[in-house]
Amino acid sequence: MLNQYETVFIFTPVLSEPQVKEAVKKFKSIITENGGEMIHEEDWGMKKLAYPIQKKSTGFYHLFEFKADPAFITKFETDFRRDERVIRFMTVKLDKYAIAYSEKRRKLQKAKTEKKED
Repeated sequence: MLNQYETVFIFTPVLSEPQVKEAVKKFKSIITENGGEMIHEEDWGMKKLAYPIQKKSTGFYHLFEFKADPAFITKFETDFRRDERVIRFMTVKLDKYAIAYSEKRRKLQKAKTEKKED
């Protein structure tokens, strides 16, 4: 059975925009190649970190929401640890309330962007 997860990860700020896109694509393909299913992704851009990590005070934030086999998460997190571009990551399993909340949040975001376009 597939569980629903959310992973937030931070890339080192020394990367260029194309390098960030390439790294995001790599992690997305790891999910899909291992039988996972991407549900949603958000690029939060460059943000200031709460505290310095590896002497860096900013990083590129990204969020993935996906469905995957529980056994896959260990492999996925190992891939994050091996990639020197990633300075932090966190994966959480979403329960039914978190899934409902994130769906509601996505609908609100979509409504906001549609209003801006009008």
